[in-house]
Amino acid sequence: MKRSCLAARTARVAQRRLAVVMVVTALGAFSFVPPTSGVATSFTSAGSARSARTVVAPHSPVGKQLEWLLGISSLLPLSAKEESAHFDATFVNEEPVNKLNQAFDSLGSTGSTITLLSLSSVTSNSLKAVVKIGLIKYAVQLSVDTKGLIAGLFFSLAAPIPIPKVSSWSQVNTDLKNAAPDVSFLAAQLDAHGTCSDVHQVDGDTPRPLGSMFKLFILGALANAIKNHTVRWNQKLTLTDAIKVPGSGVVQDDPAGTVLSVEQTAIDMISVSDNTAADMLLQLVGRSAVEAQVRTWSAHADLDVPFLSAAEFFVLKWHDFPTLANHYLSLSATQRAAYLTTSVDTVSDAAISSSTTPRDVNSIEWFASPHDICHAFSGLSALETEQDLSPLNTILDTNNGGIALSATTWSRVWFKGGSEPGVLTLGYLARDNAGKTFVVVVMLENPSKPIASSTTLLGLGVVTGALNLLHRG
Repeated sequence: MKRSCLAARTARVAQRRLAVVMVVTALGAFSFVPPTSGVATSFTSAGSARSARTVVAPHSPVGKQLEWLLGISSLLPLSAKEESAHFDATFVNEEPVNKLNQAFDSLGSTGSTITLLSLSSVTSNSLKAVVKIGLIKYAVQLSVDTKGLIAGLFFSLAAPIPIPKVSSWSQVNTDLKNAAPDVSFLAAQLDAHGTCSDVHQVDGDTPRPLGSMFKLFILGALANAIKNHTVRWNQKLTLTDAIKVPGSGVVQDDPAGTVLSVEQTAIDMISVSDNTAADMLLQLVGRSAVEAQVRTWSAHADLDVPFLSAAEFFVLKWHDFPTLANHYLSLSATQRAAYLTTSVDTVSDAAISSSTTPRDVNSIEWFASPHDICHAFSGLSALETEQDLSPLNTILDTNNGGIALSATTWSRVWFKGGSEPGVLTLGYLARDNAGKTFVVVVMLENPSKPIASSTTLLGLGVVTGALNLLHRG
């Protein structure tokens, strides 16, 4: 079975029984948490909202499940038993509880209420609704089977995302200060030689956890392998069950034996932050090659040895925690590499549970500073101009990260970000129509609680404002 084009992947995703459009499409793509694919936040109680609203769920089988969904905050993360009590067997088979928790987590934010705003097309077994979670309005389609169990559930954005406007560097500083306890930020211009020249920064040399932004280093190693003719863009990779990784992405849903090109795998890794695709490419180029790439671009490369796979990250964070994690952290870099092989790589993804609580964000992660990420974007920009490496542009601009930049002003927007509970990163390279290239990197860290989706919107406002300030000079 071959799957070699983005259209095929998009069509397949659209056919899934559970479809969730994230707070920002890009954020769903870069979330790196079991969940994923979404910003790692959770709902809070909707009781106060339900008591105040004028719209109520109908007294019917589908209305009963809607009422349960509105009050789901106290139940997250769901257990497998809870999922089976509310979803039909086909749904449960296609969307196991880890992925379901991922979807729900991606929609909410700490401190948010879930408010039912309107209902339409109501029958005894299906309805359409509009709900508000935090600042975001979602359209919901819900249907149940003859037993009253949920058979279909679809969320999509019901209104444009309200991204805050930022118009000065002082406002950037204020918004960042309010965003998280630990923040690093960089707004820079790339000169003709690709050097990152600071325009504004906040702890720009301080390394922070990256979330899925680590995939830029894999992409760099892949590009150099193609440059050196050891890998080809059209080279075929075969998906196996063993390499499937939970969390964000779509490749994990393909059957074993599916054949993907290296280029399509790279598109998936960046555009939807596919964890399985990342591990396939890490396996292809080799851990040592990626570590060498980190050394080229980062002043903090020692923090990324050994360079974790996505699967290893999940096991250390969400299997037998904190036993495996504590032992891993007690070892030297050489010992850690051996431990990954003997004790971590042997754990099945079926043994991984989900959590929305930050875990070891300062110690088990991938790390770099905003300046390091600027060097990575600069390096990829230079590689993209070389023979046979033009696909890098498609790979990096397929998903623009949810920011609305005018096409009349900006000719190129590259994006990669990442998240896990307590971590949010946003990274952009943008080129204006005058040929000036800028990089903006936001890194937020909170080791005690998840980053709220409202903070994500604030971060996007900071990025958009920073790019406009850079453009105006």
